[in-house]
Amino acid sequence: QVQLVESGGGLVQAGDSLRLSCVASGRTFIGYLVGWFRQPPGQEREFVAAISYNAANTVYADSVKGRFTISRDNAKNTVYLQMNSLKPEDTAIYYCVTDNRFPYSQRLRTTTGAYDYWGQGTQVTVSS
Repeated sequence: QVQLVESGGGLVQAGDSLRLSCVASGRTFIGYLVGWFRQPPGQEREFVAAISYNAANTVYADSVKGRFTISRDNAKNTVYLQMNSLKPEDTAIYYCVTDNRFPYSQRLRTTTGAYDYWGQGTQVTVSS
């Protein structure tokens, strides 16, 4: 079993930056895909970004491309999401995710069903 704990959310103004962190316990991130999803108010969860097990490949949703950067530190069992130039439409609960079925895969998955473990989420609110 894997426990994921996100942190770093908060209330910011449009144009500001935030860095989200996610620490895993119970099992290492090493060898597995990790990513971020978000759920805006009244909407379904949507894909934000993912990074391969060795950080060689990343993928982003079009809505965040060029503004958000996903990274990982396997030694610290931590994944990050650097969010710059934040917009009000980025307001959402952000979830850290990882899978348990495809170790050492370079395939980047963007659907909720591809991930086995989810954190509890951290709220990001961007005011205009």
